[in-house]
Amino acid sequence: MMRLHVPPVRAIAAGALAAGVCAAAWTGVVLLADQAPTMSAVPASTASAERGKAIYLGKCVECHGDAGKGDGPAAMLMAPRPRDFTSGKYEIRSTETGSVPTDDDLVRSVSQGLPGTAMPAWKTLLSDADIRDVVEYVKSFSPRFKTEAPKAVATGPDVPSSPDGLARGKAVFDKLQCAGCHGTDGRGKDAIATDFEDDWGQPLAAADLTAPWTFHGGASARDIYLRFRTGMSGTPMPSFADTATDKEMWDLANYVASLARKPVWAMSAAEVTAFYAQEDAAAKADPVKRGHYLVETMGCTLCHSPMDDQKRVLPGMKLAGGTRIRIGPFGDYPTGNLTSDKETGLGAWTDDEIKRVLTRGTLRDGTRLLPFPMDWPSFSTLKPDDLNAIVAYLRTLPPVYNKVPRPSRPVLPVYLWAKFKMLVLQQDLPIVFFPGNAGTTKGGQR
Repeated sequence: MMRLHVPPVRAIAAGALAAGVCAAAWTGVVLLADQAPTMSAVPASTASAERGKAIYLGKCVECHGDAGKGDGPAAMLMAPRPRDFTSGKYEIRSTETGSVPTDDDLVRSVSQGLPGTAMPAWKTLLSDADIRDVVEYVKSFSPRFKTEAPKAVATGPDVPSSPDGLARGKAVFDKLQCAGCHGTDGRGKDAIATDFEDDWGQPLAAADLTAPWTFHGGASARDIYLRFRTGMSGTPMPSFADTATDKEMWDLANYVASLARKPVWAMSAAEVTAFYAQEDAAAKADPVKRGHYLVETMGCTLCHSPMDDQKRVLPGMKLAGGTRIRIGPFGDYPTGNLTSDKETGLGAWTDDEIKRVLTRGTLRDGTRLLPFPMDWPSFSTLKPDDLNAIVAYLRTLPPVYNKVPRPSRPVLPVYLWAKFKMLVLQQDLPIVFFPGNAGTTKGGQR
């Protein structure tokens, strides 16, 4: 189970933070830093790894977990999820497809962080020696680092951008069918594939190529070129080394770099107004897409999708409800089935009934939900267009039969003792997420 010791206000804030992380992270591209690494991996030092372990347990375990599987207590609040170190697969590398990264690759990721994710830059908090010690310990989670040597790619000098090169890059973009995932405009317009998973079954989204500040490892043309050259292990993004020439990959990198738009913080007041007017128009033109975005960024999937003990959504159960959440003295609250199943989901609900739960926390039978973790007080501020978009998206979810039990209350002595600890002893309100499905699927299975 996952236990969160947070008071109600903190619980709501944590959800808002998770939503913010999701919004930024789903649009990211995992890209590398400005300089290709030059130092090869060195054998792990036992003493260095032991020093790194102490730092890891103090700084990293909350997200990446005790065993480095990316299943720490905070992992389920993040999108993308923390890296599973046991596989030895890393997206940000300067090495060939399938190869382990160099030490410098790992040091760079720890030092600079991964913009657009919850991974911070540790270079201002840890010394260079501490970071290398942590890297040694992280490597110990996968046996690959003991048996394999990193295979660094050979890169030449940078290829400067030019009008002719950009035209060639656009042709390569079309040749490699990049628009199938990233859209014709780099932002998903007319994309064929829209939902992706990594090798661990965790959801991913294609990068927004117009937002380079979300590129996890850097946004220079060389960074982008390396992603095309090395691929992104553990994700659907392949290496193009066998399908494009080095020159074509450089032209493509320069073209992708040219797609960058001005960030909001660099816009004038008039530009900000025009930008958000354009965003509103796009949302109204495609309410299902807007609703999908809102459901993900508001953290609905986090609570309404039953997960295993490694924080992975159970197969075929996304948004089917059944996550059992125990909230301090108040009892157990299994989350509702949001799919379009007419018997156990929202298929028989009216639009107004769905909106009433979102904005007032009131179920069809009149049951009133707590304001956490179902944050209906915040959702009550959503614009009518956004509420309509959420309903439109939920209507598209395939029906999944999952009969979720009603909330249960603790016995009176337990309730009174828990309230005493919360109100008198000023102890944090515990919120526990239990793995598995509390509901009943077809055939009576849970």
